[in-house]
Amino acid sequence: MVITKSNPVAALWLATFGLVTMAAMSAAIHDAAKVAPVGQLVFWRSFVALVPILIYMALRGQIGPSLRTKYPYKHLIRGLLGCLVMALSFISLAYLSVGVSTALTYLSPIFAIFAAMVFLRERPAATVFAGVALGFAGIVLMLFPALVGAELRDGTLIGIAAAIGMAAANALARVQVKDLTRTDPPASIALSFAVVCGLAGLASSLWGWAALDAQAFALLIGAGVLGGMGHVLMMEATARAPVSLLAAYEYTGIIWAFLFDIVLLGVGLDGWTVAGAVVVVGAAALVTYGQGRFAAKPVAAE
Repeated sequence: MVITKSNPVAALWLATFGLVTMAAMSAAIHDAAKVAPVGQLVFWRSFVALVPILIYMALRGQIGPSLRTKYPYKHLIRGLLGCLVMALSFISLAYLSVGVSTALTYLSPIFAIFAAMVFLRERPAATVFAGVALGFAGIVLMLFPALVGAELRDGTLIGIAAAIGMAAANALARVQVKDLTRTDPPASIALSFAVVCGLAGLASSLWGWAALDAQAFALLIGAGVLGGMGHVLMMEATARAPVSLLAAYEYTGIIWAFLFDIVLLGVGLDGWTVAGAVVVVGAAALVTYGQGRFAAKPVAAE
C-alpha cells in the first residue's frame, strides 16, 4: 500500500484541478440532460467513472483490500443514498445553471448538522446554528425574483427543490460514509458507490432510454471520465492535507461553476442569484468553522 506524505501545497493544486474537473462534469450533464433521462445520466456517469477509479486503485494497490468488507449492507445503503444524491443533482442541473446548482450543494454541511445531531448525537455550537439561518437566507435571496416577479422560468422551482433535496440526502450519505470509514478504506466506499449507482442507472432502462446522437453520447462519456477523475483528484488531495484545509478550499468550486456558466454555456447571472450563492457559500463556511469548535458529547442514558 502506498503511503502519501503530507504536502498542503500539492493538495491545494490537486483540489483545484479536481474542482475544475467536477464543474466541467456538471456542465456536461447540464447539456446532456436536455436529451437523456436521469437514469441514463446516472448509468453513464457511474459506469464510465469506474475506469479512472479502478486505474487509481490499481496504482495504489488498493483493489484487493477494497473488495473485502464485513458490512456489505452498509455499502448498499450508502450506494443507494449516493445514487439518490446523484439523481437529484442531475435533475437540478437540468433546470438550473451550473453555478446555482453548485451553490445549492453547499447546503449539505448545513443539513449534515441535523443528521449528526440525530444519528451521531453531536451537539453543535451557536456558530453552527447561525450558519444554518444564513444558509436559508441565501435560498430566499435566490428565490426572491420568483417570489415577487410575474415571470418564472419553466422548472426553476423544480430545480431548486431537487437541489435542496439533494443536499439533504447528501447529508445523510455523509453520516453513512463517516460510519463506514471506521471499518473500510475510502477506496472501497468509492468503488461500491460507483457500482451500485451504475446498476441502479442500468435498471432504469426498463422504463426507456433516449436514443443518443454522437454529441450527447460524447457528453455522457465525458461526464463519466471527468467525474471519475475529479473523484481521484480529490482523494489524492485529501491524502496530502488536513480535512479542515480542504473543506474551506472546496468553496472555491463556485467560482469555476459560474465561469463555466458564463464562458462555456453563455448563461447570464443576475444580482440576486450571485448574492444568494455568496450567502449560501458563506453560510456553509461558517458551519464548517463551527463544526471544528465542537465535539460529539455523550448523551446520558435514560
